[in-house]
Amino acid sequence: MEDLIVKLEHDKLHDQALAFAVSVAEAFDAHLAGVAFGNLGGLPDYSLVGIPGSVLVEIMDKNKQAAQDAIDRFNAATTRNKLSFSSHLVENTGFGTSDTFAKLGRHYDLSILRQTEPDGPDNSLTIEAALFNTGRPVIVVPYIQREPLKLDRILCCWDGGAPAARAVNDALPFLKRAGTVEILNVTGGDEDRRGEILGMEIANHLARHDVQIEIETLPVPDRSVANTILSYAADRSADMLVMGGYGHSRLREFVLGGVTRDILTSMTVPTFLSR
Repeated sequence: MEDLIVKLEHDKLHDQALAFAVSVAEAFDAHLAGVAFGNLGGLPDYSLVGIPGSVLVEIMDKNKQAAQDAIDRFNAATTRNKLSFSSHLVENTGFGTSDTFAKLGRHYDLSILRQTEPDGPDNSLTIEAALFNTGRPVIVVPYIQREPLKLDRILCCWDGGAPAARAVNDALPFLKRAGTVEILNVTGGDEDRRGEILGMEIANHLARHDVQIEIETLPVPDRSVANTILSYAADRSADMLVMGGYGHSRLREFVLGGVTRDILTSMTVPTFLSR
């Protein structure tokens, strides 16, 4: 992890991803890029219908100033922590915020974004674009996050599928630094696991990378898979979740699968995703 990018939020109260990204950059002695959007990308097209041009100009000016304030906080935080950094203020683009961030994210090892908050910034589309359109992993930071990067225990959600394998591989820089890495098998679905002892082969693979491994298998009761994972993560005081990002195509665009969407809605620890 040598080159990271974080999406900056306008309001200082929403700087959880910024603070977490700084701690990740410190841990890996990495370059950190911050990008803030001063355009109308965060507003749905229907909300702009009928708005006078003068009002749109005022909204644009406010967004630009808020984005510049976010850049200033980013520059101050990275300078204070003596990091290598660069900042980008995006004002006018032919693409939406989500597509623009995804295009930028392709040039970095990892994208870091804040979780969508019911009464705060909606990053859902940007998270999806970063996950499906960058070819790079993503960390989503909970909006309740207060602590910097901590790697005492990482929980890897394992189902034997390709996205999970990609996530584990992409997360190796974190896994190698972790105190304990736990392979969590959540059973109860109809996945085909013939020829594989649950989690054993991937555990052996990680052990050859000098990663300290534990294996746990959990049956799914009447609760959802996401609730089972999140409850277990809380019980084990996990510092990070690692999981494959699942989705399906809809009119050439990807949308998040149910478990991935539910995790990102209710998550309470930083979640590392790959596709």
